[in-house]
Amino acid sequence: MFQTHYQRIGGEAKIRQLVDRFYAIMDELPETYGIRKMHGEDLSHPGQKLFDFLSGWLGGPQLYVEKHGNPVLRRRHLPFAIGAAERDQWLLCMRQAMDEVVDAPELRQEMFAAFAKLADHMRNQTADHSPRP
Repeated sequence: MFQTHYQRIGGEAKIRQLVDRFYAIMDELPETYGIRKMHGEDLSHPGQKLFDFLSGWLGGPQLYVEKHGNPVLRRRHLPFAIGAAERDQWLLCMRQAMDEVVDAPELRQEMFAAFAKLADHMRNQTADHSPRP
């Protein structure tokens, strides 16, 4: 029987745990300062948006779409300079959070591959900090 990533990870509670851990790691690691400073002091709002997005993106309830419409993530992130360093910092947080929260190694691998593609798509700066088309 086919199960979505949402079901395989453990549904709402596990996604909430993943998001909470992701932002805690971002807040803790000095090497993620570049992306941490893009967020406000209170991480609860971006945390809720990421939870809503991941819920639908992983095959569960489309909470983000219901609340905010089409995610159009790259466009929503254009106000922020996102290059390879920011992408890698985001992925560092997500990998560590997944290692701590997601039990199944195969699921972690599948999800990380998808996150890596998504994070790379979000880049809007080239190596010389010029806008990326």
